[in-house]
Amino acid sequence: MLVEVLSAAISGVEALPVQIEVGLSRGIRFSLVGLPDNAVKESHERITSALRCNNMDLPRHQITINMAPADLRKEGTAYDLPLAVGIMAAGGFVTQETLKDTLFMGELSLDGHLRAIRGALAVALLASRTGIKRLVVPAENGLEAAVVEGLEVYGLKGLGEVVDYLNGKPIPPVQTKDQKDIDTRLIGSDFGEVKGQESEKRAIEVACAGGHNLLMLGPPGAGKTMMAKCIPSILPPMSRTEALETTVIHSVAGKLGSGKSLITTRPFRAPHHSISAIALIGGGGKPQPGEISLAHNGILFLDELPEFQRHVLEVLRQPLEDRVIQVARANYHLSYPANFMLVASMNPCPCGHYNDQDHPCVCTPGQIRRYLNKLSGPLLDRIDLQLALTPVPFEKLTERQRGESSESIRKRVLAARERQAERFTKEPAVFCNAMMTAAMLKQYARINHKGITLLQAAMQKLHLSARAYDRILKMGRTIADLGGHDDIEVEDIAEAIQYRMLDKGRWGD
Repeated sequence: MLVEVLSAAISGVEALPVQIEVGLSRGIRFSLVGLPDNAVKESHERITSALRCNNMDLPRHQITINMAPADLRKEGTAYDLPLAVGIMAAGGFVTQETLKDTLFMGELSLDGHLRAIRGALAVALLASRTGIKRLVVPAENGLEAAVVEGLEVYGLKGLGEVVDYLNGKPIPPVQTKDQKDIDTRLIGSDFGEVKGQESEKRAIEVACAGGHNLLMLGPPGAGKTMMAKCIPSILPPMSRTEALETTVIHSVAGKLGSGKSLITTRPFRAPHHSISAIALIGGGGKPQPGEISLAHNGILFLDELPEFQRHVLEVLRQPLEDRVIQVARANYHLSYPANFMLVASMNPCPCGHYNDQDHPCVCTPGQIRRYLNKLSGPLLDRIDLQLALTPVPFEKLTERQRGESSESIRKRVLAARERQAERFTKEPAVFCNAMMTAAMLKQYARINHKGITLLQAAMQKLHLSARAYDRILKMGRTIADLGGHDDIEVEDIAEAIQYRMLDKGRWGD
């Protein structure tokens, strides 16, 4: 007798189909083939105990199980349930008819209880994409998988419920809330609490309106971290596609949490400066998404940027350009999404008071040079806006009047994003100005003669690279969108140029 059960394997952030074949023959041996890892091999003990606790036993035959395709490595404990279902069907405990068009994933405890798994949403998307009608997962993953439309999801608590379901007992599928409406509430701190720093707020508004990378450089207490934490409050809400992409990544990484459904707010990731390169980009012995992928469609905030190890920062160069990270190792090659907005902050020197008129700097020129040299030129070239912050005057700190609220700033950001959405209607992979390619700049970033003359002078005086030229045009396009201009004006280019502060050769110029 041969029984086939549908399952899946996680590769990167996508699920791939796996077919489990269970065959019985004369003998008493148990064989599991198809490139399983140790966790999959150990499923034999969990399945045996779970069956006995539910008044069943392994068939008294030689059991041969093949996990196809046999050249795809099978990892983790989520194969416990499909393997158990195949064994139960081969032993006659459940009918085989209900196995058709049903995909199974879940970890078994020794008493048959189903435990949560990683990547349930990725598996649900695979089932929907391949025409599978039903998905059986642990109850804790039910809401997560049920956000996929057109798929019947059954979140079951244990092996007993699985047997009842397979033998025809009516069990209702998981009912989830309507997830078409994305959360549009303000998330994070309010810019109204930030005293002063009006020009810096304007620069942050430009960055959020176009999805541009941002670096804030200034002395301690200037408000760098505070303003960074306010940025989520002015970002536009995620689309449903973005919400699904973000939730899949967090699900595969095991960061979603049990009983959770769809992530509807943009992620804000702020890793400590002691983070390793693998933790930042992903991969490892058991590959998982890194911080840059967990920040997909959101913000990656790197506080005290020079304190990060230089080789860790250098791995950001490729994903900042391509918005995807390719992780290649001896035994695997994976792609992780990495479309994030980089926000970073740093002091101008080790003591933090270089060019501060109120506090003398105690650092030597060599110390300052070594400190700033921790950031390579190619990395800085990929950061669109580079801001110099100064301490907030006492008069501003004691003002009772609140600054402009995040809600007011967000309205302008949303209006600019709407203009971009209309512009990029025929560009399915582009959602904001920062994502434009060089070819698209010729079509969408037109500037007049005065603007070209100004940009040429800036390129020659500041010795800007071709990449900086493209990024200035993108920022100019965003500033024009905030101003409601169809074409980029000379004033838009002038404002964009002034945000390239570190291209002037030294901080404070």
